[in-house]
Amino acid sequence: MAIASPSTPSFSASFCCARSKSPPFSRFSSVSFAHRVVQPHPLAPRLAVSSRLNSSKPSGPGGSVSPDNGDLHQYELYHKFSPQLRRRGPPVFVTLPVDTVGPAGKLRRPKAMSQSFRALVAAGVEGVVMEVWWGLVEREEPRVYDWQGYLELVALARRSGLKVRAVMAFHVCGTGPGDPYWIPLPLWVLEEIDKDPDLAYSDRFGRRNMEYISLGCDILPVLRGRSPIQAYTDFMRNFRETFRPFLGVIITGIQVGLGPAGELRYPSCPSQKLQWAWRSRELGEFQCYDKYMLASLNACARKIGMREWGNGGPIGAGNLMQNPEHTEFFRSGDGSWNTPYGNFFLEWYSGLLLLHGERICREAETIFRGTQVNTSAKVAGIHWHYGTQSHPSELTAGYYNTLNRDGYLLIARMFGRYGFSMCCTCFEMRDTEEKQMNPDSSPEGFLRQLLLAARVCDIPLEGENSAAGLDDDSFQQVLKMSKLYSNGLEKPSFSFNFMRMDKNMFEYQNWVRFTRFVRQMSDANIFGSKLGSGGDINLSSMLDATKDGLTFAYS
Repeated sequence: MAIASPSTPSFSASFCCARSKSPPFSRFSSVSFAHRVVQPHPLAPRLAVSSRLNSSKPSGPGGSVSPDNGDLHQYELYHKFSPQLRRRGPPVFVTLPVDTVGPAGKLRRPKAMSQSFRALVAAGVEGVVMEVWWGLVEREEPRVYDWQGYLELVALARRSGLKVRAVMAFHVCGTGPGDPYWIPLPLWVLEEIDKDPDLAYSDRFGRRNMEYISLGCDILPVLRGRSPIQAYTDFMRNFRETFRPFLGVIITGIQVGLGPAGELRYPSCPSQKLQWAWRSRELGEFQCYDKYMLASLNACARKIGMREWGNGGPIGAGNLMQNPEHTEFFRSGDGSWNTPYGNFFLEWYSGLLLLHGERICREAETIFRGTQVNTSAKVAGIHWHYGTQSHPSELTAGYYNTLNRDGYLLIARMFGRYGFSMCCTCFEMRDTEEKQMNPDSSPEGFLRQLLLAARVCDIPLEGENSAAGLDDDSFQQVLKMSKLYSNGLEKPSFSFNFMRMDKNMFEYQNWVRFTRFVRQMSDANIFGSKLGSGGDINLSSMLDATKDGLTFAYS
């Protein structure tokens, strides 16, 4: 039952979040856990790995040059784009289609994908982002992993001369079985959720969200004797052993999923709605009503002698579509978010999310230590109430970020403790456009705060667009916000993930704009300049690489 917000003297509830009291983290500290020894996938030893392509192979028939025949250097010169130019400025990666690896675990459309990779190389793209779905790899039984399709994909990237960033995707993709891009949690996990529905998040109305396992049971053995954290750890450890020959050579980055859509957040509203929720100003719902979350809240409230605060989330949070100024909890000035009770609840709620991120980041750092890969994690771009005092949609997602409290600095510090980069979205969005539909929205304000947190904590940044906008204005906005982070830093560490590759990307005008954008990002001398300046690359040569196969690659 939801409870009211009684008045009481102020205090801090941060100790209720069961934070670790261990000494400051060291990159060389050791964390040991018992794990079953897993042998690498049998295909892995057969895939020759080298930081350079095999130059002993002759060029193709008629002396043609392509990355598939081993002479990447000649291929790049042919397309007027040298590897030195690619490395001068922030590198650009392209996220692959969701269904690149199909439900059976096989690489789909390998010939068309090869053509796509050749075009990306010609454009000067550094690499691709490969989402590795828990629901595909460990689909049938616990600790039974099928990496076949991903091994083929990494081998294809190696032959093409592209780097790979792998996303450990522990969440659901799509809206349901009718969605062509539907990828559920592993079937054996769904069986456990059927037995115990409280493994899924729940809101005050009892609605379950199946996108990600509730962090309330992070360390409980609810998955056939393992905790969710142990299951994620075993998955990453098996990935490391299977792909070990590629790590630091072809696979240069690992992004660790921490929640719905891979982001460190609660599923305050379904992920598919986040692309347009700002249009309707949705507040979101607190996800604290499964029995595991309620048990934590109740214990925390009892510990401070306020039992009545531990029975559920705040009342007066309004309806999803309600104006926050018409709610008791979120309204400006005297809203209960800004009371001792509000501070207690929001510190507990956001503190558990931070603790969840810390647990997984600690495990990932231990697993990938010494592999020469960069690790990163993602923060959601929830900006549609950024112009209000209480930031309600951020609060329900687990970001305790308000007019008088910086919630992102704590997240950036947590990432920094484990050597993680921070990935954030909204780089292409502009306030002038968003405010026409929602005056409270401010993607640029949100992003500036996040960029400042990354700079203060001295952590690398990965930018990302929230929608596949291929217009010049969107690309120019990405350049502007990218420079905002890098400006004044002696050694800025920034890269950009373009979301995502599809058939529209290879249409002539879109391709022209995209390749020009990659050129401007990659060339340090014109980085941040306006689109259209700095000269053009040989676009006709690049487009030649896309003629065969790409028109039907994504149909």
